[in-house]
Amino acid sequence: MLGVGVVYFCLMAAAHFMGLKYPLLFVYYDTPFYAYQDKIISFSVLAYASLFYAAIRHIQVVPMALFALAVTVLGLSFVNISSDLESVLKGQGTLIYWLQTGFFAVYFLVLLWLYQGSSKSQS
Repeated sequence: MLGVGVVYFCLMAAAHFMGLKYPLLFVYYDTPFYAYQDKIISFSVLAYASLFYAAIRHIQVVPMALFALAVTVLGLSFVNISSDLESVLKGQGTLIYWLQTGFFAVYFLVLLWLYQGSSKSQS
């Protein structure tokens, strides 16, 4: 399941680098953006892919990958309720962003459940 994250984050990085604004690959896909910001995001997202790959190779890294994903869910939630986002949406709803945030939250919970299960089976 961590491998899914590696592939997903690589696809997200590519989408940001190329400016391909598709939901799930580009969370705030329909908001104004600057191309240079998306290039920076693409490099940052590769750090997630690297972290998840390291977690595949070394189970001791899994808690750090889970922490990063949990912080991401909290961060996206904060952005979703922020006045900054509201100001660029001009009355448009945030449901699609919450659905994408929910996707990350469910992925986090699945990974946590799998990790806890593997920890119990090793002890």
